[in-house]
Amino acid sequence: MELPVDSWYRAIFVRKSRRSYDDRPVDPAVLEGLARRFEEVRLFPGARIGVVARRPEAVLRGLVGNYGRITGAPAYAAFIGDIVSPGAPAAVGYIGEALILEATALGLATCWVSGFFRPAAVRAHLDIAAAERVYAVTPIGHAADAYTRRDRIYRALARSDGRKPLAELVDASGPPLDPWQANAIEAARLAPSAGNRQPWRFSAGPGFVEVGAAGSRDDERFSKRLDCGIAMLHLELGARAAGKTGSWSLLDYPRVARYEIIV
Repeated sequence: MELPVDSWYRAIFVRKSRRSYDDRPVDPAVLEGLARRFEEVRLFPGARIGVVARRPEAVLRGLVGNYGRITGAPAYAAFIGDIVSPGAPAAVGYIGEALILEATALGLATCWVSGFFRPAAVRAHLDIAAAERVYAVTPIGHAADAYTRRDRIYRALARSDGRKPLAELVDASGPPLDPWQANAIEAARLAPSAGNRQPWRFSAGPGFVEVGAAGSRDDERFSKRLDCGIAMLHLELGARAAGKTGSWSLLDYPRVARYEIIV
């Protein structure tokens, strides 16, 4: 699958997680197009997406009373990976964010939900193998015209607009960043993550940028590797927007993946 770099890179800077939707249906042809695009071509092995054209209330549950609840969405997508593959969480994060950015480019709203949903309810809607896990879901729909009180409170609780400075995220012992590396890491810095914890860390060298996770242990419910996979797509888009095409190699945790430019 050839990445639509221009439209997805622009989407990085306008994407906002939305929890309140206005009940308008999404054009069935648009949903079918999303499903077909991400079913026919897998960006990484061991990761796939299922798009469900029905309301996700049975799948989602609130975070803090009513304030974390998602309302009004007419459809949702599930992000699915092989449970036997150690690289599956990062692959799921990467392909899931691809759908998020594509939906954003189409004018639709989304919201990553990785811990507070009912996997059994998703399995009732999609054919999911016993060796597969639903890592996360997102509602899909048209956002309410204005942020609701619920949206504002949730964004404040999650500190959604705060971003760690590059000095906290980049290994200072490495050489100075090339311009393309700085652009790539800045795009990755804007990636969403569970609770906005931003668990990724970056190191760079001649012709590459490496993504790793902070801390020696991954979380079972809120996977740091999944969050790093989301950042991986942002990083690649930032690199390619700066004219550097490369390829990914998945690594052993707490290292996650290396993006190396193709000469």
